[in-house]
Amino acid sequence: MKILITGTAGFIGFHTAKRFINEDFELVGLDSINDYYDKNLKYARLFETGIVKNEIEYGKLVQSKKYKNYRFIKLQIEDKDEILKLFENEKFDYVCHLAAQAGVRYSIENPYVYFHSNINGFLNIIEVSKRNKIKHLVYASSSSVYGLNRQMPFSVSDNVDHPVSLYAATKKSDELIAHAYSHLFKLPTTGLRFFTVYGPWGRPDMALFIFTKAILNNEPINVFNNGDMMRDFTYVDDIVEGIFRVVNKPAEANPGWSGEKPDPANSSAPYKIYNIGNGNPVQLMTYIEAAEKALGKTAKKNFMPMQPGDVQKTFADIEKLKEDFGYKPNTNIEKGVAEFIKWYKSYYKK
Repeated sequence: MKILITGTAGFIGFHTAKRFINEDFELVGLDSINDYYDKNLKYARLFETGIVKNEIEYGKLVQSKKYKNYRFIKLQIEDKDEILKLFENEKFDYVCHLAAQAGVRYSIENPYVYFHSNINGFLNIIEVSKRNKIKHLVYASSSSVYGLNRQMPFSVSDNVDHPVSLYAATKKSDELIAHAYSHLFKLPTTGLRFFTVYGPWGRPDMALFIFTKAILNNEPINVFNNGDMMRDFTYVDDIVEGIFRVVNKPAEANPGWSGEKPDPANSSAPYKIYNIGNGNPVQLMTYIEAAEKALGKTAKKNFMPMQPGDVQKTFADIEKLKEDFGYKPNTNIEKGVAEFIKWYKSYYKK
């Protein structure tokens, strides 16, 4: 089977690519390698999968030096003509769409970037998936779509019409676009709402990365909402396991779905939405303590008010993912944070 995974120079996409490389798939990875954060980290991830920086050219497929079943192409998902050409040439069976402009706070200052990447780019991917009769399109949504929701844990059957950031709004828009395509063209689509993913090779704009760097440099860390925050922190390997299981089981229509009592998590079309998290929220201060323990140092803390676009708590109801795929996250905070810090110290030679 041949699969396209977008975002393979990114954090989750890189780990996902490694998993599919080791399975019975022919894989093409795609990324724009933009400058949202350090490009060197992105190139280093690619190098881990055998993609050499000086061979990368826009629109050119590059063969991995390590794996016969892996090739990479630098493309922008907004580039409709090049995306169409890639699909027509490669004849993919599956698509795992993880590329997006990430970051809640960045979306407040740079709204057009999010519209172009997360909406126009998503439309290009789903349109060519439809044209080329893809067997299953799996795409990244986000826990941020829950916005102002307060009923815990967050359920995929809940209404999510009150986002508090443009980033969240673009992810909700992707889910709506996916449903329209599933309904009109019977294209199987599954959206995965990721909950606070962390782990080795993580993004520099994420909390654990920021905390680790500051603590090692004896600099203070900013603790927002005075530390009164909870997150459903999910280790990246657990996320990747969920992605792999979902890709292999295309979404199906729910024959019992009713428009009189519509369940947002599924449909009369081949459309599904799942939360993919740890299902066990952790206090922010506990997360920081795990980092301090792994580093053997105590952080200097600046207690700050809540940031715009942020939420106080996330908590994933993952029962549907467990029921349908046997999903079971098994990495606790202490282990996961220690693995990240082990990688960080090795990568940055600290």
